Amino acid sequence: MHPQSGQTEWFLLPSVNVAWFNAALTAFAQAVGAGPHRQILLVLDGAGWHRSPKVLVPEGIHLEFLPLYSPELQPAERLWQLSDEPIVNRHFENLDTLEAVLAQRCLTLSNLPQLIHQHTHFHWWREAENSRSL
Repeated sequence: MHPQSGQTEWFLLPSVNVAWFNAALTAFAQAVGAGPHRQILLVLDGAGWHRSPKVLVPEGIHLEFLPLYSPELQPAERLWQLSDEPIVNRHFENLDTLEAVLAQRCLTLSNLPQLIHQHTHFHWWREAENSRSL
């Protein structure tokens, strides 16, 4: 998710581990065109599968880790309330149905960049960016 533009890339994975994280990183790098001429900074929490020495970081992707226990600094944390909206207080007969509802919600949110921007672009970023150039 790019807070300033509201552009999103969603990945619904069957598990959280290094192998699936590596697959997601590769797919993400391809989706955003990361490489020698396009560098992407990806901000992550300290989950074990993010920090493992077995993580394979594609060319053009740079990982930046947030301090421990600081979800308030992670813009993606604000997406949960948007992505969870169609599933709260609902019962699903099986995981396939749940996944289908989540996939549809991700597609919907991908077409709402202004909404993503409003939820994830912290008001103090512009000030912080400007203060660095002084």
